[in-house]
Amino acid sequence: MKKLTFILSIAVLFIACEKKEVKITEISFDFGINNAEPSLVAKNGKLSLSWVNSIRGEEATLFYTQLENEKWKAPTKITSGTDWFVNWADFPTNATNGDVLLTSHLQKSAKGTYTYDVILNLRKLNGEIIKENFLLNTDGMKAEHGFVSIIPNEKDGFLITWLDGRNTVKEMEESIHKAMTIRTAEVSKTGTIFNEAQVDGRTCDCCQTSTTMTKNGPMIVYRDRSENEIRDIYFSQKKDSVWSTPVAVFNDNWKINGCPVNGPKVVSNKENTAVAWFTGANEKPEVKVSFFENGVFKTPIIVNDISAIGRVDVAFVNDEEVLVSYMESDDNNTYLRVKKVSKNGKASKAITISDISSGRSTGVPQLEIMDGFAFMVWTISIDKKNQLKTVKFGLDGIN
Repeated sequence: MKKLTFILSIAVLFIACEKKEVKITEISFDFGINNAEPSLVAKNGKLSLSWVNSIRGEEATLFYTQLENEKWKAPTKITSGTDWFVNWADFPTNATNGDVLLTSHLQKSAKGTYTYDVILNLRKLNGEIIKENFLLNTDGMKAEHGFVSIIPNEKDGFLITWLDGRNTVKEMEESIHKAMTIRTAEVSKTGTIFNEAQVDGRTCDCCQTSTTMTKNGPMIVYRDRSENEIRDIYFSQKKDSVWSTPVAVFNDNWKINGCPVNGPKVVSNKENTAVAWFTGANEKPEVKVSFFENGVFKTPIIVNDISAIGRVDVAFVNDEEVLVSYMESDDNNTYLRVKKVSKNGKASKAITISDISSGRSTGVPQLEIMDGFAFMVWTISIDKKNQLKTVKFGLDGIN
C-alpha cells in the first residue's frame, strides 16, 4: 500500500510539474484582400481593430470591427479616399470612450512625398456619425503630420498625440530641415479640439508615439532627437494641466543620423506603468522593458535573445507582469516572439508566435490582452497581396 501511495505521489508530481503548452489559435479574417496597417485596442472588455484596405495609386478605405464570440464582426466602413498617405509605419489608429469611437488617417495636403495631414472621424459604435473627416492639425503648413496615438480622456472625449512637421518648412515650402515636434490635444465627444500644446520641440522624425493613462494622469512616450543626434526614448507627464519637461526613460545614448522608424510602446494598469522599446546603441540591437516607480523608470530589462528588429508592443498580464511582443532574427529567419517580464527583472523563455517577414510590409505587429488571453494582429502576404493575420493564445504556458 505504501509503495502504491509513493507511485501515485510521483505521478501527481510529474503532472504538476508538466509545463502547459502555448496553443496559438488563428482567428479567421475573411474580409477580402489588400488589407494592412492594423491597430488593435482592448478597452472595457471589448477588442477593437481598425485597418486600411488599399491598392497603391487607387482608393484607400479605413475599416473598423470588434471581436464578438471569437469572431470578427462584419466591418464598418469609416471613410475612404484617393488622396491618402498609406504607410506601413504611420498607420491609422482608433480609441473608444463609452459608445463613441475616434479614428485617424492621413490625407495628402500637397504633392510632396511627406506632405500630409491627420484627419479624424468621430462616430458612435452603432454607426451614427458625429463628425466626419475633420482636421487635427490646423497650422496650415504643407508638411508632415502623423504617427498618431489616441486614448480615452479621464473625464470626457479623447487625448491625442502626434508628430508635427510645421517647423520643418517655411511658408513658401522651402525646406530648412528643422526638427519635427510632438504635440498633443484633446478631442471632445462632439469633435471640438482644444488644449493643444507642444510637448517637445525636437523629436525623431518618424517613430511611432505612444500614450497611456497612468494612475496619476496621462503620459506620452516617444523617441527624442538631441542636437548631437542621440535618439533615445523620452517621456512627459501631464500634471496640473501642464506637460512636464521631457526626460529620458533610459540613456541608451544611441547616436544615429537617421530615424530608425521604430517607436516605443507604453502601457498602464491601475497601479503600474511599463514601456518597451528598441535601441541600436553600440551596434547592439536590443529590445528593452522598464517599469515606472516613484516618478522614474527603473533600470531596463533586456528582452531579446538574438539580434533584435524591434517593432514592439506591450500589455499587462497582471499587476506585476507584462507581456512584450517583438521581432528578432538569426541567420536563418525572422521571428515574431513574446516574453513575460516581471517588475523584479525576471523574464520568461521566448515563445515564437510565428515566423515573419522582416520587410516593411509586415508593419508593426499589434498585441492586446483581454480575459486572460493574448491577441495579436500583423500583416502577411498571400499571393503577393497583403492580408491580416489574427491569433489568440493563453498565457499560462509562458514561464
